Amino acid sequence: MSVGDTISWDDLRLFLDVARLGGLSAATSTTGLSAATLGRRVTALEQQIGEPLFIRRQTGYQLTPAGEELLARAEDVEAAMRALTRWRDGSVGEQIVRISAGTWTSAFLAQHIGELWHVDDNIRIEFATAYQKLDIGRRAADIGVRSERPLDPNLAGRQIGRVAHALYSGLNLINGIAAGLFVGVTGEAANVASARWLMAHHGDRISVRGNDVQSVRELVAAGAGLGVFPCFAGDSDARLVRVAMPITELETEQWLVTHHEDRHRPEVRLVADRIAALMREHGPLFRGERRRPPS
Repeated sequence: MSVGDTISWDDLRLFLDVARLGGLSAATSTTGLSAATLGRRVTALEQQIGEPLFIRRQTGYQLTPAGEELLARAEDVEAAMRALTRWRDGSVGEQIVRISAGTWTSAFLAQHIGELWHVDDNIRIEFATAYQKLDIGRRAADIGVRSERPLDPNLAGRQIGRVAHALYSGLNLINGIAAGLFVGVTGEAANVASARWLMAHHGDRISVRGNDVQSVRELVAAGAGLGVFPCFAGDSDARLVRVAMPITELETEQWLVTHHEDRHRPEVRLVADRIAALMREHGPLFRGERRRPPS
């Protein structure tokens, strides 16, 4: 890298997301950029550094030694930028709280935003929805809703409930549903436990697939086949009908996770407490105990 070259913070932020999430496609959800654009930006950064930062594999991006070193330095810059942002936001009375959760949980929280956030809180909320967990230990998010107890010593967690999953069909017994077929998942979403369970138990009867859970729900509702959803999502959709008891092996715990040092920040604690209260209030729905009767 020549003396006159300056690495931009924007490029470092993109690098951090790709490094933490392990690939371009995963980072599209957090950066808002296409995988092609991210690829070009990463390649340009490598040319600027003068060394490859990633080993490209079909399964994802793995950091090279130079990438590991840049990651550590970029995290130092990130911490400094966060401190600067908090100082700036504090001067105008607003703090940012970034919430990381899976697709269904993020949608549920968004539907109940009025119970989590008020205009007069002087807080700004950001939702970071991703199939892969954002690294709270490295402060990629302030609050995470997770399916297991955090083991990282930098993280603090409290269990706030349990989540059940079950098989659902659309209201009309047509097309793939009438034939006893299933709707599967492809792409990143195929790595979630429910998608793996469906593949293991009914893989030979999957006739249609979608590459995100929202598409899968639309396909099931339209009659393409049966699908697996968390009960809080399936039972809340008037177009879906639960066709069997919850799947025991897919039941998970629900944990609220924060950074050990950040959990006492007033804005983080306020939002975390509200999320915990919301989840406990709707605990029966998440546990699959509020089954909506068929229309």
